[in-house]
Amino acid sequence: MSEKSPEIEDDTGSYESGLPGFLGTIDVFISKIEAFMLAMGVILMAVNTCVNVIARYVFQEGLFFSGEINRILIILITFAGIGYAARHGRHIRMSAIYDAIPPKGRKVLMIIIALFTSVVMFFLCYHSYFYIETLASRGRILPALGFEVWWIYIWAPIGFAITGIQYFLTAIKNFTSKDVYLSTGVVDGYADTEKEV
Repeated sequence: MSEKSPEIEDDTGSYESGLPGFLGTIDVFISKIEAFMLAMGVILMAVNTCVNVIARYVFQEGLFFSGEINRILIILITFAGIGYAARHGRHIRMSAIYDAIPPKGRKVLMIIIALFTSVVMFFLCYHSYFYIETLASRGRILPALGFEVWWIYIWAPIGFAITGIQYFLTAIKNFTSKDVYLSTGVVDGYADTEKEV
């Protein structure tokens, strides 16, 4: 008595860029780096946490470096994730005014939004680089792992740069296509998958 469930698009498979030529190659390359960073970060965090819990309950002493490793991985996942979210059009949008605008106006507005967001991401990348330089000059080290603190924040400028590139590519995609795109591969619109019972 079950009805066929509505098709939900799976965006976890291999990524195909909506951009032509060299830009598409760059887009796919960056998506592979993001996917690897996110997958490895989540897997390593899960393994680290499980091993620490087992060590705590079996040997009555957890791994002394487990908290620092998870801190590093959370930073990695956060800054790799912002690029991933931009690539798949998954950032939170406040779209009440945007939705009321006709399609041509939406296209212009999306180009402005993508370019502005790209500039902001590069601005944050620039400042996060100097933040890391300041941390490096102080010479602080992680107590358990013993390496310099600035190394764990290296993902911030990388994540901001990747996200800035992604939004810039989104602006290019909107310049070159007739539809409005939230990212290089996601057309603007709402997928209504709810059914009335």
